[in-house]
Amino acid sequence: MDSFLSKLTAIRPSENQVNWQALGFTAFLHYGINTFTNREWGDGTENPKDYTPSDLNTDQWCEALVSAGVKACIITAKHHDGFCLFDTAHTKHNVMYSPKPVDVVAALAASCVKYGLKMGVYLSPWDQNAPTYGSGVAYDDFFCAQLEELTTKYGPLYSLWFDGACGEGPNGKKQVYDWPRYYAVIRKNQPKAVITVCGPDVRWIGNEAGYTRPSEWSVVPDRMRQAETVAALSQQSDNSTFRERPIKSEDEDLGSRELLAKELEIGGGLCWYPAEVDVSIRPGWFYHSEEDSKVRSLENLLDIYEKSVGGNAVLLLNIPPDTKGQINAADVARLKELGDRIRNIYSNNLLSDAVASCGQSVLADDETYWMGNKECDEITINLSDAKTLTHIILCEQVRESQRIEAFTIFGEVNGKWHNLYDGTTVGFKKICRFDATHVSGLRIVINQSRIAPTIRYIAAFNDIASAK
Repeated sequence: MDSFLSKLTAIRPSENQVNWQALGFTAFLHYGINTFTNREWGDGTENPKDYTPSDLNTDQWCEALVSAGVKACIITAKHHDGFCLFDTAHTKHNVMYSPKPVDVVAALAASCVKYGLKMGVYLSPWDQNAPTYGSGVAYDDFFCAQLEELTTKYGPLYSLWFDGACGEGPNGKKQVYDWPRYYAVIRKNQPKAVITVCGPDVRWIGNEAGYTRPSEWSVVPDRMRQAETVAALSQQSDNSTFRERPIKSEDEDLGSRELLAKELEIGGGLCWYPAEVDVSIRPGWFYHSEEDSKVRSLENLLDIYEKSVGGNAVLLLNIPPDTKGQINAADVARLKELGDRIRNIYSNNLLSDAVASCGQSVLADDETYWMGNKECDEITINLSDAKTLTHIILCEQVRESQRIEAFTIFGEVNGKWHNLYDGTTVGFKKICRFDATHVSGLRIVINQSRIAPTIRYIAAFNDIASAK
């Protein structure tokens, strides 16, 4: 086996990363004092008395999420303004000092249990209300104390979500975040949680528009883990090659074998660092009534879903609760439409009675898998009756790393093989969309793989709406 390719495929996910990616469709809930001041970023001078939801209902939030098929949600426990949605002992700039003193994180945690959702929390490292911000260890003590509260009082968390926002504090200084110390608190109290974006487990896709790369790799340069925590890290090295080749989350190529070969040549390392697509259902991240008519269209949301969940990433769709303390009716309706559409397409696997040349295990969504004998290989599937198809799902067994670099799907039409889809990476899940085609068989050809390819699951569907 080529030693270089064996190094690439030796990089594999942790159990936490596998469990996180299996969620597929998750939600962000941007809610807080900004909801009531009609701002996106507060400045820490807000009055807790301005927090006045008329009918806070976290059950209603969860009902809306479940209707869309969401599996988990993340609440903005504290944004950059420092206003806390939880009962913290470390600042009075929190919801318990408002006219509606309800611990929102606790309420949501109970609702998530009730509706079968996993919960995560966002805690902004930039706190514009904290007098110790910018003072070094004293602020780290404060931040870790709040992390301790969040990671011990609200049950199991699936994700701790951080961004790298870092502005000046009241002393005119910026805080140098002690990320290793923050991570240690999380690992101790929530060992099954992933640490996301400014963290070692899950990376930012690189934009907030729902865009995903045609080739999304989970095996990337280890420096990606510092791309958000320390923006200029690669330029601080004494190695001039590193200074000339910064790695950025928005780069189009993060994991090709050519890029990774160069990374190893200059002494860099590799890691498993899967992507999350964060995008808002509205133009803003917090609720603004003037955006009630600007909710993303069903077609746009479905496209984002299929390209992210079906593009080796996880979708984190932001749905901001309104000033009543509920998901707005416009968002609720669109979420239900999206969930119905997804269920309409993906509920009936048309390969349930098919026969696969590599064995039936790939037609069952479980942990068994097929491994090819060489870097180029193929699977043939015979259908009991000809069927009209519009979507095919392929899944690699990522526990054996990400291997496939190029593939083609052919459909048998009147005894001849027709090209249905050309793709590059597969990863955890690849959704392949094509024009409705009536086929009696399928052939999945792996054109290029780093080492012997794996396929864990194959499914086919007919989108009735587009197939008519």
